[in-house]
Amino acid sequence: MEERQLEFVPSEDARPSWDATQSRILDAADVLIRRRGVHGVTIAELARRSELSRPTIYRRWADADDVVRSALLRRVAALIEQFPTPAETRAALVDDVLRFTTLFRTDAVYSRLLADEPEAFTRYTLQRVGSSQRLILQWLAAAIGAAQVQGSVREAPPQDIAVMLLLVTQSAVLSQGTVSELLSEAAWERELRAALDGLLRP
Repeated sequence: MEERQLEFVPSEDARPSWDATQSRILDAADVLIRRRGVHGVTIAELARRSELSRPTIYRRWADADDVVRSALLRRVAALIEQFPTPAETRAALVDDVLRFTTLFRTDAVYSRLLADEPEAFTRYTLQRVGSSQRLILQWLAAAIGAAQVQGSVREAPPQDIAVMLLLVTQSAVLSQGTVSELLSEAAWERELRAALDGLLRP
């Protein structure tokens, strides 16, 4: 049982990191996304705002779309850093996922995408499993594995449960604005909590 638990504990080496130059470029991308959306992120604008040359950016990323993906990954990584210890029970895991959704929906960049560019949010987060989703899955699987050892989460491969947990939560987050007239914020959170708990319950 201990081996399975260790299998899903993220290592420090697996976490993404960015050097000072990359951080300057990603800081510029954050500002551009907040002000203009993802379509406002161009290599020329990134170079101007970061006060770096275009070749410097191209040495690190293939194109502006690649920079956007890295910027989104960095923000997800920062959110996950607010959960330094994986949850060890089903109740704690559900609490953490709900807290993560709140942080995610109020994040300056992600809230801009959800409110004004849902199609871009879908393209960058739902059309394929990218680095951001894989980082979240790693975090979820670690907590699921620990909660299984404790006995409060059903038996199944932690990674499989993590994928479904992510799908349910992503769908709820993306659709929350659509159903806001039908479901209050408190009711939305209550029903999402019930759905997640039911998915995890033995």
